[in-house]
Amino acid sequence: MKPKVTIGVCVRNSAATLRDAIESITSQDFPPELIEMIFVDDGSTDKTLSIIESYVPEVDMQVKIFHHEWKGLGYSRNVVVNNASGDYIIWVDGDITLSRSHVRKQVNFMEKNPKVVIAGGSFELVPRQSLVALLDNLGYVAYRLLYGEKSSNLPGTGGAIFRVEAIRQIGGFDDRIRGSGEDIDIAYRVKSAGWLVVRDKALFYGRCKETWNGLWKQYVWHGYGAHYVSHKNKGIMSLPKMSPPIMFFAGVMYGCAVYKLIKRKIAFFLPLHFVFKNIAWWFGFLKSHMEGYGHQLN
Repeated sequence: MKPKVTIGVCVRNSAATLRDAIESITSQDFPPELIEMIFVDDGSTDKTLSIIESYVPEVDMQVKIFHHEWKGLGYSRNVVVNNASGDYIIWVDGDITLSRSHVRKQVNFMEKNPKVVIAGGSFELVPRQSLVALLDNLGYVAYRLLYGEKSSNLPGTGGAIFRVEAIRQIGGFDDRIRGSGEDIDIAYRVKSAGWLVVRDKALFYGRCKETWNGLWKQYVWHGYGAHYVSHKNKGIMSLPKMSPPIMFFAGVMYGCAVYKLIKRKIAFFLPLHFVFKNIAWWFGFLKSHMEGYGHQLN
């Protein structure tokens, strides 16, 4: 029987969290015979690949595994797109877990809305995290509380569902992107092609970075890729709105929204948290600019 949905799991050095991600897929309330899992290991140096292989005999879903030296997320996601048998792809990163009804809700939504090519997932609050991870998680939850489906911002891939044929028609992901940004780039191209992109259609849980150092590296990586994406797609982002003062005031607004939800004063650390991430993002963006990344590829 042809799978209805492909779960694309693109990972690198995700051994610490990957088991939870896989088990959240295998426990879905969607018929397992209509699901295939495609794992792409992007040059891991830890036990990621062996963990993936250990699950193959235990699951009652179709499984495909690909492994290569590090090539970046765009390349890895294209491996999934090119080998998917399903009508849809739901993206699961190594550090997220899906709510039990996630696949069913996403597929049902896409079946009822044929003009939608991408339907984003929605961050839920994860209990028992470090201070750094909790603040980052609260930022995503606050965004959902304030804007939710009404947001005009483009969704990422984590927990999102993509219509496979439409993604193939626009040429898949840009595998030249170093750093992150392949998700925003493809969502922008989907919208530019006249299809619909929506947000926040099913809950998932994302494990954010546990340390300040880890968070700094992550947002430097985001900023590095954003430089290329901003040159490739004019108007995709407003750099003045990415300034530290704007981020501080956004953090104040988000902090107030989160405080109403959790009634904990930690919510008021969000402005400083936002500025920290923003400075890291700009560091990566400027590093990319100084290296000429983006200019030379266009």
